[in-house]
Amino acid sequence: MSFSAVIEFLKQFETSKVMGYIQAMDLKEVMQHPYFLTGVGVTAVIALLMRWRLLLVTVMSITGFIYLLSYTLAQGVSLEKGMPADALMILVGGGSVIVFVAIYLLFIRGD
Repeated sequence: MSFSAVIEFLKQFETSKVMGYIQAMDLKEVMQHPYFLTGVGVTAVIALLMRWRLLLVTVMSITGFIYLLSYTLAQGVSLEKGMPADALMILVGGGSVIVFVAIYLLFIRGD
């Protein structure tokens, strides 16, 4: 492998290309992708076994928020009626639960 081949490989990771890829991603598609689910599961198990509480809470919180957003967007939230829709209330309630669990695991609970 030559030096120029390595440089060409690394050019694929330019900031503009990475940002374009992230913006083109679909949240629902990412949440159901087997590689994403496997990576999240392996990371959570490793963090649990190694007692890396901060990593475990971060992985669980981000995954929970992604699932919560994909569920809410699938329900078709609209504020045209003036009152919040049921799916929006689930988003607010679920987000509150995720935040409270993260605060509990990080600050209140001590092993």
